[in-house]
Amino acid sequence: MLALIAFIPIALVIVLMVAFKWPARKAMPLTWLLAFVIAVFVWKLSFTHAVAYTLTGFLGSGELIAIIFGAILIMNTLSRSGAMNTINSLFRNLTPDIRVQAVIIGFIFGAFIEGAAGFGTPAALAAPLMISVGFPPLAAAIIALQFNSVPVCFGVVGTPNNAGYTTVQDALASAPAVRESWRMAMNKWTAIDMAVVCPIILIITIGILCRMFGANRKFSDVVPALPFIFYVAALFDVMYVLLASFVGVELPSLVSSVITLVIVFLTTKKGFLVPKKPLLFVPREKWDKSWVSTTSVPEAKKSSMSALRALLPYILIVFWLVFTRVSEKLGFGWAKWLKIFTIGTGESGAILGLDWNWAVLWSPGVVFTCAALITAGLHRMKPSDFGGGVKDTLKMVSNAAIALLFGVAMVNLFRFTNYDNPGMDSMLIGMAEALAHMFRSAYIVIAPLIGVIGAFISGSNTVSNTLFAGLQYETAVLANLPAALIVALQCNGGAIGNMICINNVVAATATTGTAGNEGKIIKTNFIPCIAACITVTIVVGIAIAAGVNPVPEAVVK
Repeated sequence: MLALIAFIPIALVIVLMVAFKWPARKAMPLTWLLAFVIAVFVWKLSFTHAVAYTLTGFLGSGELIAIIFGAILIMNTLSRSGAMNTINSLFRNLTPDIRVQAVIIGFIFGAFIEGAAGFGTPAALAAPLMISVGFPPLAAAIIALQFNSVPVCFGVVGTPNNAGYTTVQDALASAPAVRESWRMAMNKWTAIDMAVVCPIILIITIGILCRMFGANRKFSDVVPALPFIFYVAALFDVMYVLLASFVGVELPSLVSSVITLVIVFLTTKKGFLVPKKPLLFVPREKWDKSWVSTTSVPEAKKSSMSALRALLPYILIVFWLVFTRVSEKLGFGWAKWLKIFTIGTGESGAILGLDWNWAVLWSPGVVFTCAALITAGLHRMKPSDFGGGVKDTLKMVSNAAIALLFGVAMVNLFRFTNYDNPGMDSMLIGMAEALAHMFRSAYIVIAPLIGVIGAFISGSNTVSNTLFAGLQYETAVLANLPAALIVALQCNGGAIGNMICINNVVAATATTGTAGNEGKIIKTNFIPCIAACITVTIVVGIAIAAGVNPVPEAVVK
């Protein structure tokens, strides 16, 4: 019963945004209010703590808003400096085919940004770049979100999978070597599952692009691009699985995408496996009004700027994100200090007994903003031009701010509703446990969906794994299922859920200027989300039927 009550706010936001097409800025405050009432009157969370978690949620949303602001500011800065015109020409000269452009920018470049930074940055950077080469803003948002699924398990230099393992490691056998073998098996099967998903997501996403936005409006226009799609998937998948199986969680998304990007860029220039007849978009004059940005942004300035100079902000961002994240993983003190240094309340409990702290020097949003400022100087922009870009950016960010404020606040309530009643499960855990109990006889079907729910609500695969990896492990032990495979399904589901999670969708619509289309995007992305869940379930089902049970001695029953 409590699980059903906990699901009511989720059902409400789906109905309002998908069925009634409410924009997120209207739906999220109402949903938060309902979650607040349920938390206080059903879960008996004190009013003071409910307010405190709401306030810390508001403050926490600032980190997401900073990412959105920085990403949009870069786009507007490049547009006003003339660099965007050069970038546009670079990709158009590579190929005018929108299917190939979408795979290179949306999937491969997006996977690289996910591997380095994650937390919403792939859509924030890849979507504006697609817009710069002529994609309708709505198409850019949909593609960036759908493609930001396969790389997520090993995003942010392996953070999501690390979080999942950390949650369950104390339940494993104590021998370090046995634990490490189980961990690598979990990583291996996480990668195998998503490697099979990779070409399927590429096909579905490009098919949706062709059907919704292509000149012929036919899903079948994906067929001529199939050789290119399988070529990209094979390049990415081989390295992805090998690195996850034999190296660890830090490099699969990061290194696989870099190598794939270089190879594909060079071979595409030679026309290798590129469709002979390029597919273009529906003529601009026939674009539906929902496809375009609702925020008026000046047309990109013409220039003869070199490609290297035009791409400088992206080079700076990529270098800094990779350099700092890898340095932190290697244990360099200065990098750890950047991550530890925060602004906020410290441990004072100043927010009605709670704290909020922001690692500002570690924030991708701050990196984006600094890159925009440096670019303005190097591109010799007039202060008035850069100031105009800041004003345009603030207008676009304002559309996302309200939705993110109340969205993150609602996530806090879902996660910590049992704060004053430790004997109860939180609203989020309660829903997951109810699903696990109902579907125990067919648990592999529900396991990835639990991961999806965690990501849908929280906006993070890392949070989803932290919350639910332990539940998935314990259920696998009780149901006598291979625990490594079931926890891998949790990691898969948390990654897949990124394409429909509210916070990511709001961020994508903000960076593309398509606020108000959140429900339409969730509805469109639901099909590839379910297809990916079915795929990983089938892969694991076949493995279990074949008797696969990695490192069973690590599981203590």
